[in-house]
Amino acid sequence: MGNQMDKLSHLSYAEVPTVDPNGVDTEEGPRIGVSYIFSNDDDEMEEVCTVDGSDKDPNKEEKQYDPRDEVECAVYYRDECIYEKSVKSANLEVYSPENLLNKCKAGDLVEFVATGQFPHWAVYVGDFQVVHLHRAELKNSFLTDASQGRRCRIVNDLYKFKALGPDMVVQNAMEQVGLKDRELSWRNSEGFAAWCRFGKRELKMGGEIRIGKQPYRLKIFMSEKHSHVLEFQSLEDMIMEKRRNDHLGRTAVLKELATHFSSVEQSKSEEPGAD
Repeated sequence: MGNQMDKLSHLSYAEVPTVDPNGVDTEEGPRIGVSYIFSNDDDEMEEVCTVDGSDKDPNKEEKQYDPRDEVECAVYYRDECIYEKSVKSANLEVYSPENLLNKCKAGDLVEFVATGQFPHWAVYVGDFQVVHLHRAELKNSFLTDASQGRRCRIVNDLYKFKALGPDMVVQNAMEQVGLKDRELSWRNSEGFAAWCRFGKRELKMGGEIRIGKQPYRLKIFMSEKHSHVLEFQSLEDMIMEKRRNDHLGRTAVLKELATHFSSVEQSKSEEPGAD
């Protein structure tokens, strides 16, 4: 009662003002994206169940993954690119957990991917093990167990921040093992893993004050010539939206955007004085 606040849910693109899909700003300029102040994504909380609701071993069946459904995007802080995921800028090839172990070095960031799921991030700490945020707890697990049947890849270069030394990355990760629930400073596995490697307070919950202009821009590449942009007040909010898009997949995101643009055009045509 009293000061109780409802959890914010994500608004559809039909409710979020956005930038022109052709990359040309309107007279009002870029629009503001969604704030996730009271939200967590569902990555860490998902239970692994069969269709009939019974439990199953997540490591016995490999999850489906379609590289064509990857959402390519870039993130800017003011005019500086701080993140980019595209076939032109990064190696997005994925491997089985067993094969990735041959490529991992202590301090590497690992991303587990599967179609229709939030990407799951972890820090490789050596000896075939990772530290990751899973179901609201920071755990030290074997990489093969953390994969839960998903394909995986090393993603050290997606964020463009200067990395800490490998020993410090591992120390950052190991010192957090065992934290859970209200003790946590991160909303998802990606924010935690990136914080371990780069040490940026902006990657923590409440690391930035959401006041004033929106310095972060999430640019979704719709095609070679067209892109779509949302602006955010914090890196935390931007990561939540980016992960939501990864969860939906490219086909669903483009369909959602097309629906939004269609409704915008229809609204304009219904305005008094419109031709």
